[in-house]
Amino acid sequence: MTGRAGLWLSSVVSLAALSLAAVMGAAAATSGGPRVVLPPAAARADYQLGGAYPPPAGTRIVERDRSARPAAHAYGICYLNGYQTQPQENRWWKVMHPSLLLHDNAGRTVEDPGWPGELLLDTSTSAKRASIAKVEYSWVDGCARFGFSAIEADNLDSWTRSRGLLRPDGNVALARLLNAHAHLRGLASAQKNTPELASQGRRLGFDLAVAEECGVYDECSAYTRAYGPRVIEVEYTDNGRVAYDKSCVAAAGTRSILLRDRLLTAPGDDGYAYRSC
Repeated sequence: MTGRAGLWLSSVVSLAALSLAAVMGAAAATSGGPRVVLPPAAARADYQLGGAYPPPAGTRIVERDRSARPAAHAYGICYLNGYQTQPQENRWWKVMHPSLLLHDNAGRTVEDPGWPGELLLDTSTSAKRASIAKVEYSWVDGCARFGFSAIEADNLDSWTRSRGLLRPDGNVALARLLNAHAHLRGLASAQKNTPELASQGRRLGFDLAVAEECGVYDECSAYTRAYGPRVIEVEYTDNGRVAYDKSCVAAAGTRSILLRDRLLTAPGDDGYAYRSC
């Protein structure tokens, strides 16, 4: 940056580009492009990021990793790690796009403390966001080609684990880009966690939400106010069943509610757990 005027001009240009992308996405969703289809409201859902398997009977929404194919006869949500790396892809990022990884003041990559091996992507500038988006557009295109109906870009809140190196507006700007591109490909987009952004989620281009442990942290209402019944609440067994049971009593039929094991294993694996109400 070359001073306050340069920063202001850059922000205006970036906002104009993002607004245009959002308009293009909305236009694709409503007229010229593929039609964006929303998931069935408050339907039974499964969260299969640890491995794909035939979903339980009656399941109408299934989320799987972008490397998998969508479940037959269900609304498919395609998972991609939009703001951090997958550990098995770290070498590729370091070789092909080292400048897109977040580095601290000592030049070290910044790792998510809760998920060892996941490196944060650097969303701090419009140029870096555009480059990250270009990589991830190909992932979104793959989701559409495989036949998914929506995407979910994880770790929208990566700035909270960046040691102060990232700001929320950088992640929000990247979200706008990804959401607009998803709409151009006929895909809905799910906001992942981050209740503090839910109130502006629709303006950012999100269509639904996937909320982990919102019952535990009493955050579910933030999502349902924004997205109505198109909220998928995922609770985990290592927290016990209190939050899940409470949600089932208070909110069954108003959003999708499920209980899973933390590692999201498949049936037959040690620790596998799945319930829905």
